[in-house]
Amino acid sequence: MGRLFGTDGVRGLANTDLTAELALDLAVAAAHVLGDAGAFAGHEGRPVAVVGRDPRASGEFLEAAVVAGLASAGVDVWRVGVLPTPAVAFLTAELDADLGVVLSASHNPMPDNGIKFLARGGHKLADDVEDAIEAHLREEWTRPTGSDVGRVSYHAEGAELYVSHLLSTLPNRLDGLRVVVDGANGAASLVGPDALRRAGADVVEIHTEPDGLNINEGCGSTHLGDLVAAVRAQGADAGVAFDGDADRCLAVDAEGDVVDGDHVLAILGLAMRERGVLAHDTVVATVMANLGFRLALEEQSLTVVETGVGDRYVLEAMRDGGFVLGGEQSGHVILADHATTGDGVLTALHLLARVAQTGRSLGDLAAVVQKLPQVLVNVRDVDKDRVDSDESLQAAVSAAESELGRTGRVLLRPSGTEPVVRVMVEAATAAQAQDVADRLVDAVRTSLG
Repeated sequence: MGRLFGTDGVRGLANTDLTAELALDLAVAAAHVLGDAGAFAGHEGRPVAVVGRDPRASGEFLEAAVVAGLASAGVDVWRVGVLPTPAVAFLTAELDADLGVVLSASHNPMPDNGIKFLARGGHKLADDVEDAIEAHLREEWTRPTGSDVGRVSYHAEGAELYVSHLLSTLPNRLDGLRVVVDGANGAASLVGPDALRRAGADVVEIHTEPDGLNINEGCGSTHLGDLVAAVRAQGADAGVAFDGDADRCLAVDAEGDVVDGDHVLAILGLAMRERGVLAHDTVVATVMANLGFRLALEEQSLTVVETGVGDRYVLEAMRDGGFVLGGEQSGHVILADHATTGDGVLTALHLLARVAQTGRSLGDLAAVVQKLPQVLVNVRDVDKDRVDSDESLQAAVSAAESELGRTGRVLLRPSGTEPVVRVMVEAATAAQAQDVADRLVDAVRTSLG
């Protein structure tokens, strides 16, 4: 069997890949690993866990299984109900818990679900900690009895604590802005619009009525059509869309044009430098960020630190370098002064605060980044492990890079889960990007097929 933990917890088809039995066993193993870690960190008394979820129907039985596993292992549990992943991370720190657990499959379709564990302080787990949890799975253990079993309580103030925290981070209010909010029928359907209203915005809601079955269904950050239409129909200044667990945010301007993670990072980076809070004048982004983003920040005398794809790599680079802003094109933005993970509602608040503070439109602010045309092709059924070692393929890449020069870029990246090589080309024109991509796809098939 391969490694159980993926890039963001344990995820799969609920009740088939991710069963109640597996959820309970994982919770017990996590209690043994993270609960013990809490004791070594100086936390007295029984270990404490915060458990939250998104609105998926399967989250109801999976949450029950996780809570049962934790309590049976002697962990006291605070249930916080349906809240965004970053809210559970915040509450794990705020309530001085030893661990946090989120039941969510983020932007995946409703039938999927996932379990994500958080360490003390609301931080994502390192690979070795996940490996330790997996190693403890279904091992023999001594079960507590009597008064030593964990107790389970509902923390009714979790949402209020989280929203109050978000509002406390704002440099200015959002008065005068009309904003459409697409909640993806997900975890931020309540707290997202609430936070924006309390910050002063006039809020129009769409897709904020979760029923357990409609999460991410034709809505949210992966389906922006309804948001674009609503912004235009309402004459709004902007629209923001979250994904199912609200750790991402994408936006659209008053014209309905998409403002993605690259735009958001540039807008926030410039705003934070202006306020003197952008550490080392540096923004962290992945290799998938558009070259236009890098050129724009270079022109503004900001440094870009590049990482592999995935928010965990962005977080690692931010921690290692002492940086406070990073993220991905997908809208997963990390404001490290205020959150331990990507937070879509926090991102929306700060993005809109910049609009309100400057008096400029979101489209005008986003224009600082002029995206280069990009072509992305997935080449299937090839030997992805030879991408970096095949000399003829690397020669083709070098030739393409020389042809493109400073106004273009090539990225060949093997998929982490499929026999696929992703070919990405950016160029000064769409025609040039497509031409170079076509040649590189042929080179990949010839060399690795």
